[in-house]
Amino acid sequence: MIIGTAGHIDHGKTSLVRRLTGVDTDRLKEEKARGITIALGFAYWPQPDGRIVGFIDVPGHEKLVHTMLAGASGIDLLLLVVAADDGVMPQTREHVDIARLLGIGQAVVALTKADLVDEVRLGEARAEIEVLLAGTPFAEAPILPVSTVTGAGIEALAELLSERAAAASTHRDDGGFRLAVDRCFTLPGAGTVVTGTMLSGTVAVGDSVTVSPSGIAARVRSIHAQNRPAESGRAGDRCALNLAGPDVSKEAIQHGDMVVAPALHAPATRIDAELTLLASERKSLTMWQPVRLHHGAAEVGARIVLLGEEIAPGATGFVQLVLEAPLAAAALDRFVLRDISASRTVGGGRLIDLRAPERRRRSPERHAQLVALARNDHEAALRALLAGPPYHAELDAFARDRALGPRAAEALAARLSLTRIGPAAMLPEVWARFSQALIETLKAYHAENPDQQGMGLERLRLALEPRLPAVLFRAALTELAQAGELVVLGSWIRRPEHEIRLTPEDEALWERVAPLIGGTERFRPPRVRDIGQVLGRREEDIRRLMRLVGRRGEVHEVALDHFFLRDTVSEMVGIAAALAASDAAGFNAAQFRDQLENGRKVAIQILEFFDRHGVTIRRGDLRRLNRQRLDLFGPPPAAPDGGEASPVGRPDFKSGRGRQTVSGGFDSHSLPPVRERVEP
Repeated sequence: MIIGTAGHIDHGKTSLVRRLTGVDTDRLKEEKARGITIALGFAYWPQPDGRIVGFIDVPGHEKLVHTMLAGASGIDLLLLVVAADDGVMPQTREHVDIARLLGIGQAVVALTKADLVDEVRLGEARAEIEVLLAGTPFAEAPILPVSTVTGAGIEALAELLSERAAAASTHRDDGGFRLAVDRCFTLPGAGTVVTGTMLSGTVAVGDSVTVSPSGIAARVRSIHAQNRPAESGRAGDRCALNLAGPDVSKEAIQHGDMVVAPALHAPATRIDAELTLLASERKSLTMWQPVRLHHGAAEVGARIVLLGEEIAPGATGFVQLVLEAPLAAAALDRFVLRDISASRTVGGGRLIDLRAPERRRRSPERHAQLVALARNDHEAALRALLAGPPYHAELDAFARDRALGPRAAEALAARLSLTRIGPAAMLPEVWARFSQALIETLKAYHAENPDQQGMGLERLRLALEPRLPAVLFRAALTELAQAGELVVLGSWIRRPEHEIRLTPEDEALWERVAPLIGGTERFRPPRVRDIGQVLGRREEDIRRLMRLVGRRGEVHEVALDHFFLRDTVSEMVGIAAALAASDAAGFNAAQFRDQLENGRKVAIQILEFFDRHGVTIRRGDLRRLNRQRLDLFGPPPAAPDGGEASPVGRPDFKSGRGRQTVSGGFDSHSLPPVRERVEP
């Protein structure tokens, strides 16, 4: 358990901690000379049962509230210190406000310097404290008069604190490891050491960790937990970690950084939050109001974007915090806001979404998402989130942003029986509704267009609700194709039973035509009139056949009466991709012609065909590849040298193999094509 002091300057916080623990937390020379606390002080109080209670002694001066905030985050019990002769003072009020905003659930009040006043004044001071704490979570906090000079009341206070420590609920250590750094220094013979309060999870000697937001990789060489050498530390402990790594140094790690499990390293610069404005404020919050954000031991400048109606003094609402620098945080973490001059605390609350959008942030759909994400119960929050637009979420990102443990995503999926599609998850009833709508849409299209090979992928995507992102939609198609519900041919989708059939005569003619446009001549196939002359058939018959076969998706009319096999077109896409990969500036028609060993006119016709379909993007004489359209004609084969035709993977919808690069909206870098259903 961690106990944190709070109160006005010179009310006896440090003296009280020293009397309870025997440790003088004022360790700096300047603190000794001036008789005030400047930096955070730490003391440890062994209990009869072997447990260690930690104390964090914070400064009481108004100019050192930022230091007080660094120590207040992560404490379990507030030891509010009020001098009987002074009573409630400005920093007493601010410290209580901060403790309330940080979600500290319990408090004990020490009414110090009781030996300096009479019983009447003690009663008045007690009444002031009761008025201050009324309406707060600390309204029932016990108030104990004490004197660090005479020792009066110290034993009773110690007994009460010991009882509270024994009854304290154990911190859950099944989350991801996070430690808020409040000190960083170098020890001779050991190296760089960071100290702080472990906010969640566990850490052990030898673990790999990351310093966030900088991203420095490190290894834990040794641990002190609650001021004792240990092999591991857990949530709620004050820990000192001896870190090692090529980039680890005292200068590289800043006060306010977080040491986290590598999977949790994902700094945020735009965060949606639930904010309460203190009732003591004179004005409502304004759009783009500058503030100082305090989170853990970190302090960063921010601006406020209102996401709903104005927030009046004493009210609570959703805001977006646009940060001046990246912040290592987790959803549901508490924060405090102070004014830009750092002269007063204005409010605080909870961080809700670390990946806040810049657009449509005030829409009803976004508000519903924030209401869902504001739930403390992870399972309830995820279910509520998936029950509304856009009806899907990246499960691993959800678990990471809430600092959950390494197997939390799978556990959530199992409990909710979620349908997994790539990195995303959907409620089973939403997936059933979506897949059925997709199948019915295809059936209706085939009934209206019996001579078409299928429905265009993008047209189909836009016709459905929920409207999935393109990458996720392709993964959904992969699953349905593997289930035998549809067939995917590049960007054309059809039902398995829908197939354009040729007459026996046309099939026989196609068997004679196909070899003429394939094989070694596939990059320069004869035109319709030339095929007719070779086979002794009318030009109209060949043209009708080629367009009929084209509806089956087996050939493409690249230029007028100039048809290429689908596999050939796919191969040419691979060649273009290989050229684009070799030069970031792009490639020209001559380079493409040389790879095909073809004429310039035909090479240009092929490239113009690619331009029309969005596979290539022309800028002057050069062309670049549109990676979102590379699979339009099916997965291109390997490049001529045997390597990959393109660094961008393309899923094989028929076999379910391959990977697809994710762009926009997802944090993962690969999208597995196979849906996985997790049963409870």
